[in-house]
Amino acid sequence: MNYNLDFDSIRNQTMSTPEMFRKLWKLVGDEKRSLLIALFVIIVNSLLNLVAPFLIGDAVDKFVVAREYSGVIRYAVILFGIFIVVVLTGYGQTQLMGKVGQRMLYNLRNAVFTKLQELPFAFFNQNKSGDLISRINSDTEKINQFFSHSLIQFAGSLVSMTGAAAFLLGINLKLGLAALIPGVVLWIFTRLVSPYVKKMNARSLRSSGQLSAEIQESLSNFKVVIAFNRRDYFREKFEVANADNYKKALKAGFVNTSLAPVYSVLANIGQLVVLAFGIFMILNGEFSIGLLISFLSYIVLFYNPLRQIAGIWANFQVALASWDRISMILSLENDMPVLDHQQYETDSSVLTFDKVSFAYTPGKDILSGINLSLEAGKTYAFVGPTGGGKTTTASLISRLFDPDKGRILLHGRDLRSYDANERARRIGFILQEPILFTGSLHDNIIYGNPLYQNLSEEELLAALRKEGLASLLGRFSGGLQTGINASGDGVSLGQRQLIAFIRAVLRKPDLLILDEATANIDTLTEQLLEEVLAKLPATTTRIIIAHRLNTIENADEIYFVNSGQLLKAGSMQQAVQLLLHGKRVS
Repeated sequence: MNYNLDFDSIRNQTMSTPEMFRKLWKLVGDEKRSLLIALFVIIVNSLLNLVAPFLIGDAVDKFVVAREYSGVIRYAVILFGIFIVVVLTGYGQTQLMGKVGQRMLYNLRNAVFTKLQELPFAFFNQNKSGDLISRINSDTEKINQFFSHSLIQFAGSLVSMTGAAAFLLGINLKLGLAALIPGVVLWIFTRLVSPYVKKMNARSLRSSGQLSAEIQESLSNFKVVIAFNRRDYFREKFEVANADNYKKALKAGFVNTSLAPVYSVLANIGQLVVLAFGIFMILNGEFSIGLLISFLSYIVLFYNPLRQIAGIWANFQVALASWDRISMILSLENDMPVLDHQQYETDSSVLTFDKVSFAYTPGKDILSGINLSLEAGKTYAFVGPTGGGKTTTASLISRLFDPDKGRILLHGRDLRSYDANERARRIGFILQEPILFTGSLHDNIIYGNPLYQNLSEEELLAALRKEGLASLLGRFSGGLQTGINASGDGVSLGQRQLIAFIRAVLRKPDLLILDEATANIDTLTEQLLEEVLAKLPATTTRIIIAHRLNTIENADEIYFVNSGQLLKAGSMQQAVQLLLHGKRVS
């Protein structure tokens, strides 16, 4: 399956705007009640604001013109009370929506991260981690800003505009229609430009994600950059990505701000129409001064929200573009599901390849029709030229990928029917570059091992003594509390591999894959690691993938992997000949 988030095939699978809102509404979850309360408060706040102009106009016609100041004072007290309630409801809605936005941000990030955990290895091969980080951090934050701030203004503006339009038409139909004509023009204009605004914002966000990916890649490889003095190469790549992001952000900013002047011009036209037409009607005795004051106030309440919506609409388009990028991830499905538990087949082998074929690119098989049986307790070596299919074979065994044809059996049961936890317990994988996590040596040793997860330091030390591994802690200055970071700085490669080996041995896997695991370490450390592996149960099957022949000389069986096929090499001498000549298996 193609998981590339920049591919048209993925973008075409994204949801329509109504579908996105339905999905987003589901993600609101427990916040729906708080959101509805906040919207109710917003409506009350907006309606109270709408009552004030009518009362002012009524007070002018009834009391100011007649010089009845007691009535003016009475209306002033009423208006003061309304304004107090408006302030309180405005503060309440801001606090409530701020909390709703933050909780939604928390839930949305959890949803995206949970979805990432469900996706297969191929997804991470096809997408840059920097872009994924940008989607989790930046894009979700833009949605939060919309819900925390813009949604309040948008809902309030919408209620204010609707109410103001109703009052305008109710006070005087002809004058109201004349006043609202510029608003209709604005609505048509907004509908026409919105797709383009969203498109420009989507391009800007995508470019921002690519810039984050470029920065992440440069920082991850900075040690190599320094060693080879190629700062210029990464500087040039960064400048290209930064310039692209600048241009796209500039275009997005231009279209986002281009709405505001149009809204302002048409709003001013609407006010001029009301003022001119209203004065004309007053002179003809068709209108009162108080009603004109109310009318002008309602025009402000209609067009000022339109000005706000000009900015809000840009934020809304940014939020939609951000949601579009997030929904790309949320809409993906894992194409490697766990199959229903199946009957065990009569097979004494630990692992069986049954006519297995696999290709990264259709039509270019890395493995083709492979049959293989591995027995318990034996050591198998896979040798062959670079790109011949050794690591691909190991990846299929650990189910980083599924075969295109055929099947893989573990203890006579389809590998696809094991859930992730059981598969990880039964199959260990040690890479050439071991994976470490920021924390202590204690944390790294027990990582992902439920049997040792809750042990104290003393209990873990006792367990290591029981397994004959405690003496290895002398290689670390701080013992189990030695600080470890994800990059492995501060510990040698040999120490990093030692951690990976101890971690694997404690899991007691049925099958352990060593993919060039001792390729970059010295002979003494390699001997120490062999001693660690000797602590494995006698039934553990080992698969060694190596280029160095001394690492496979003690293997029970040697296989030569190349050109889509797998050949049993027989003796060490035959393996050497196959490697030297790069033989194509026939």
